[in-house]
Amino acid sequence: MNILLIDHYAGSPNMGMELRPYYLAKEWGKMGHKVVIVAGSFSHIRGRQPSIRSFSELEESEGVDYFWIKTPSYKGSGISRIISILVFVAKLLMKSGKLASKIRPDIVIASSTYPFDIFPAKRIAAKAGARLVFEVHDLWPLSPVELGGMSTRHPFIVVTQWVENYAYRSADKVVSLLPLAKKHMVDHGMEGSKFIHVPNGIFIDEPTKEIPPIPGTHRIIMEAGKKRKMLQIGYFGSFVISNDLETLFKTANLLRNDPVQFMLVGEGPEKENLMELKEKLRLDNLSILPFVSKASAQAMMREMDALYIGWKKKGIYRFGISPNKLIEYMFAGKPVLYAIEAGNNMVEEAGCGICARPENPESMKDAILRMAGMSPDERDEMGSRGRRHVLENYMFGDLAGKFLDGVNEKKK
Repeated sequence: MNILLIDHYAGSPNMGMELRPYYLAKEWGKMGHKVVIVAGSFSHIRGRQPSIRSFSELEESEGVDYFWIKTPSYKGSGISRIISILVFVAKLLMKSGKLASKIRPDIVIASSTYPFDIFPAKRIAAKAGARLVFEVHDLWPLSPVELGGMSTRHPFIVVTQWVENYAYRSADKVVSLLPLAKKHMVDHGMEGSKFIHVPNGIFIDEPTKEIPPIPGTHRIIMEAGKKRKMLQIGYFGSFVISNDLETLFKTANLLRNDPVQFMLVGEGPEKENLMELKEKLRLDNLSILPFVSKASAQAMMREMDALYIGWKKKGIYRFGISPNKLIEYMFAGKPVLYAIEAGNNMVEEAGCGICARPENPESMKDAILRMAGMSPDERDEMGSRGRRHVLENYMFGDLAGKFLDGVNEKKK
């Protein structure tokens, strides 16, 4: 089959998030399918951006074909980001005929945070006679309302709600990363039989004999902490408000006199604010380090004592979550410090970490001290449970097969 996967923010291991489209494409390629990913040339969650000079370009990158749409850069989630979204959708509509005739897809997947790319996806699918799949990462417009505080009467939210409802009605199948989102989708126009839950997962590259390199600055800071026998806690991912890194900084402030070292690795729109907060609190026990490749990140994770993931306390997480970062943590075989209140709890399911209350530095401090009080063997066993859980339930090879099986399933 030919598969066209549209995701404005798609990345790769060397570019950085978002990685799900890349992993699915690699697994579908192993099955003998031809996959092209359509993405914007700029994404706020990538560590590196592709170099695009023309209106659009088709190129092979890291073993996957990408069709890049040139889009403007932006900061934050304001008007400049909305403009980037509209540019991506408009240019993709203009290229819909070319993509339909050149790629000749059997399946067209609109897979993005926002629902507007359903329009070019539907046009391409109609021209090619392909099945149309709407893949939901985040519930829009519920996300900007509940996470960003936007009014439900804001014109952008009203329009987005209409588009979300249209996408649920128009798609042949709806794939959700969120395990508990079906009722919400049915309430907004989706037939229940369309729903498929396919969470995030882990992709294992061909084994190599070489140990992935850890960049010099990162290595120096890690070795300094090890010499001082500090409990090393890592965070790997985007520096964005929703990931609640401010709580981790406040926790570091509470533990400034304890043998605990915090290392944050990544990029994102909140990086400058976090650097200022570090200076304001004079946190000598916390380092903010540049983005590294997926291989180097995994190598660093495996040398940490524990890994942190936290999100703001928001009601939208009642639909469940499937954070790629958490699955990467668990695969690294390290215990997780988990501060998320959601409809599901993968850490509790796997028994692979210690949970704290979100947005609560005292609770996170207590969790870290509990972790520090455990023996290395106890922490290793906790981390091993997480790795086993991922290998049994979250392998992208299995998930990619489940995705296509669900899409190709005929309506009963």
